[in-house]
Amino acid sequence: MALEIKNLTKKYNKHKTGLSDYSITLEKGILGLLGPNGAGKSTLMKIIATISQPTQGTLILDGIDIVKNPGHIRKVLGYLPQDFGVYPNLNAYEFLKYIAAMKGVGGKGLNQRIDMLLDGVNLTADAKRPIGTYSGGMKQRIGIAQALLNDPKVLIFDEPTVGLDPEERVRFRQLITDLADDCIIILSSHIVTDIETIADEVAVMQNGSLITKGSQQDIMKHAENRIFEVLLNVQDLAMFKNKYHVIDTGRQNEQIRVRYISHHQDIAPSSAPVKAGLEDAYLFLTQSKA
Repeated sequence: MALEIKNLTKKYNKHKTGLSDYSITLEKGILGLLGPNGAGKSTLMKIIATISQPTQGTLILDGIDIVKNPGHIRKVLGYLPQDFGVYPNLNAYEFLKYIAAMKGVGGKGLNQRIDMLLDGVNLTADAKRPIGTYSGGMKQRIGIAQALLNDPKVLIFDEPTVGLDPEERVRFRQLITDLADDCIIILSSHIVTDIETIADEVAVMQNGSLITKGSQQDIMKHAENRIFEVLLNVQDLAMFKNKYHVIDTGRQNEQIRVRYISHHQDIAPSSAPVKAGLEDAYLFLTQSKA
């Protein structure tokens, strides 16, 4: 299974473009989408999910154009949008049965599948409470469960770990890692560690365009010899930030340890090069301040 996206453009009006000539090929495994707000991540996912129509371009799933034939992907699609809504008066069982009916999922195994999914997102004990009484994190977990109801082959998660505590984030990562051998999984998150932990490949986006796509190692190579650390006195930090692109700070005794990007060869005195991580490379690629 492969999803080929070719020259995808989404224009909202003559002044606003969501995607610009975007091309990418997705295969089985987990693709992590990284990009600042407004980069076009949600626009891309809505078009793949056939919620939105592109202005131009093609999306080909197994040889079939899903822009012209959206039913082809809808049959195998699981989707958790960023603005996922629930019916507050229904409990988790009722809600998932309703979503199953909407997706055409039924049969003798449905109750067993719902039980399995509720266990997978750690909601079995609360399954008969009205969803309106759930916390934000619990509602997010029921959203994850509904995306998996129809045993999808294409899974789209837009900020799925928002509101989840660290333990539940780990549970979510384990859940979708188990699916990655049989699914195309697209995961957008502002939490780089979520993507760093599970993504087979990473795509970095900005201003509606694809900057680069590759393995995490490929992405991190972009920031090789560009990430440095230095110890500063507290009073020197503000001036340092005016000259260098600071990406992280932390107190060390009476000083501040500063991690920064140097796009050129202008290195601060007493600095030491450090190995770039995925977040370093993402910031290096999307922020141009030297």
